[in-house]
Amino acid sequence: MKTKPALGLMVVLIMFPQIVETIYSPVLPHIATRFDVSVKAASQTLSVYFLAFALGVIVWGVVADLLGRRKTMLLGLSVYALSAAGAVVAPSFELLMVARGLSAFGIAVGSVVTQTMLRDSYDGPALSKVYSYMGMGISISPVIGMMSGGFLAEWGGHSYVFVTLSGLAITLLGVSVIMLPETMPEIMHGTTPERTASSVLGDLFRQMIKDSDIWRSALLVAIFNVLLFSYYLQGPFLFEQLGYGSIAFGRSGVVLAIGTFAGSLLNKQLIQHGFTLKRLVLIATLLGVSGAVGVLLLQGSLWFLLPMTLVVMGFGIGIPNILSQALVNYRSQAGSAGAMLGLLYYLMIGVGLAAAGTVQNLGAVLVTCAVVALVVVGARART
Repeated sequence: MKTKPALGLMVVLIMFPQIVETIYSPVLPHIATRFDVSVKAASQTLSVYFLAFALGVIVWGVVADLLGRRKTMLLGLSVYALSAAGAVVAPSFELLMVARGLSAFGIAVGSVVTQTMLRDSYDGPALSKVYSYMGMGISISPVIGMMSGGFLAEWGGHSYVFVTLSGLAITLLGVSVIMLPETMPEIMHGTTPERTASSVLGDLFRQMIKDSDIWRSALLVAIFNVLLFSYYLQGPFLFEQLGYGSIAFGRSGVVLAIGTFAGSLLNKQLIQHGFTLKRLVLIATLLGVSGAVGVLLLQGSLWFLLPMTLVVMGFGIGIPNILSQALVNYRSQAGSAGAMLGLLYYLMIGVGLAAAGTVQNLGAVLVTCAVVALVVVGARART
């Protein structure tokens, strides 16, 4: 195995997909106005994003096992930078959706390949600890994304957002060219591409599709993400209904970041005190249920942000523990297995957010998702 990647760069790479989405969220009302489309139509850009993201995850995960982690990361970031630039000049809503889909496809590399590189470099408790740091990094991304997105939306609408994103991608690409090492285990370099591709499309697929733990992990990851991203989907319009603009919505990212950061810190402390994976995920789910009920009761005022912090605390605890253990039996094909897992949960996220965009009731969506998560966790505890 080659040099371990710098954790700081790994944190930035795993944060970037979420920054891409949260910086875009405040501009949704502007897109609805600029292209003269309905709120529901503008909201569906999020579901398109995640469906294209799911395709990117499977493609980049397989490519990472064929070409190596470093080359794949650089290629994906290049695709993202070009498509984000295309979104700046898109003359119609339909072409903007295409550019968004291509952007999501490219930036998916930041999720699947970063996780693959971490699994290449760490295992056991060390991997759980590293994922805790990743969770802390992710907790900062809503502040960066939502606040900057709010200001950019007020200054220049969606075009300013995409110009900024394209510039960030070019910068990150340059840093990765200089700093990013190759982490693929040497044994995989001796595997022929034909055999790797065959395994991905055949044996590995059949093994994972029959693995009930994979399905439960994918469903839980999807639910926690829908809990979080439903706020980014419906929050801008909810703030408008309450009489607030894009900048105010962007600033709400500070509140959510505090919750996610608190969840990540609590997660780290609980791990140090010997809490098991099942107990940690149960705690995360109970926080999600409590917060969801609170949001449903208080969404007629800005006080709903307080229980929303419980939801994101649950996200900060649940996601790193689910992901750190989901693929312990698939280490020999970490890239392809991570891609398969990502494909499952990102497809679920896309479908869930499409439904959330149709319902247009944040509290109801959160309660439904949280209850389903509680049922899944309860069933998992009995196995």
